[in-house]
Amino acid sequence: MEINLSLLKKICETPGAPGCESRIRNIIISEIKDLVDEWKIDPMGSIIAIKKGSSEKKVMAAAHMDEIGFIVNHIDSDGFVRFQPLGGFDPKTLTSQRVTIHGKKDVPGVMGSKPIHIMKAEERKKSPEIQDFFIDTALPKKELEKLVKPGDTITRRGDLMKMGKGLNGKSLDNRISVYILIETLKNLREKKIPYDFYAVFSVQEEVGLRGARTATSGIDPDFGFGLDTTIAYDLPGAQGHEMVTKMGEGAAIKVLDGTAISDYRMVAYLRELADDHKIKWQTEILPAGGTDTAALQQYGRGGSIAGAISVPTRYLHQTIEMVHEEDVLHCIQLLTQAVIRLDKFNWDHI
Repeated sequence: MEINLSLLKKICETPGAPGCESRIRNIIISEIKDLVDEWKIDPMGSIIAIKKGSSEKKVMAAAHMDEIGFIVNHIDSDGFVRFQPLGGFDPKTLTSQRVTIHGKKDVPGVMGSKPIHIMKAEERKKSPEIQDFFIDTALPKKELEKLVKPGDTITRRGDLMKMGKGLNGKSLDNRISVYILIETLKNLREKKIPYDFYAVFSVQEEVGLRGARTATSGIDPDFGFGLDTTIAYDLPGAQGHEMVTKMGEGAAIKVLDGTAISDYRMVAYLRELADDHKIKWQTEILPAGGTDTAALQQYGRGGSIAGAISVPTRYLHQTIEMVHEEDVLHCIQLLTQAVIRLDKFNWDHI
């Protein structure tokens, strides 16, 4: 199996800020509509695709389709755009980023801030804050206001490229998991599975797991798999306990993050499967931050047996993120086997 780079490139480069996911949603639908028995868009905008199994139990996997972005909140008298973040940003990564404002038409812009040449000594030592930045479209206010208004979303611009064994680009969080879920559905197309499989491409994860919460409450799954990126801080100066995962060391099986503790049975199941099928894996213990895993586990009527398969990622929530192509393939293999063999594990053991 090889990475379908053209598909991944399209998925990563298509805009979709939280609450404005229509473009990426349409791409996903075009890829999955012939792979499942039925699909729908729920009221919040998440895609719920269903492949029927042979019993009434339900399995849900969730990969969020939104990306971190911004929203216009003001255009000043000189035509510079002020904004608020949609999702978590490290402000120091914003300098000189190219962005697109999605107004009546797409308007390109660049993030600007005060030049270092005219900063006072104390300003140079200070970490930048979101409010220190603006967007320059090089358009006068009157012309810009014909195209852009407060409430319009903003996404970053950036190409996906292959770099050695790495896949490098914007919004791999979480478009890489969108790709993994699509490829898993392709693997399952001709397979018999034990339980109904709900492949959910959720919205608004970056602002609080919102789409996954509502989707989970409607589906009420018995089992849940979160699919997302995780920190790979395997870089110069990192201490062993800080790394969380290492890029190139395989699919990450989540034990916990800041919002969920994976069911110990799910952790054991995924580890056993990976060993049995010679799938490279590593443990993920993420001290802060959360994913749709928490929604899968907690928002069904009786909760679910839930865990997560994560993709080790360098430079999360920065200008460019990077994953290892072999880790991605291991994640696809592990999720595929997990759906197929779910009825073979003794879930009743304590």
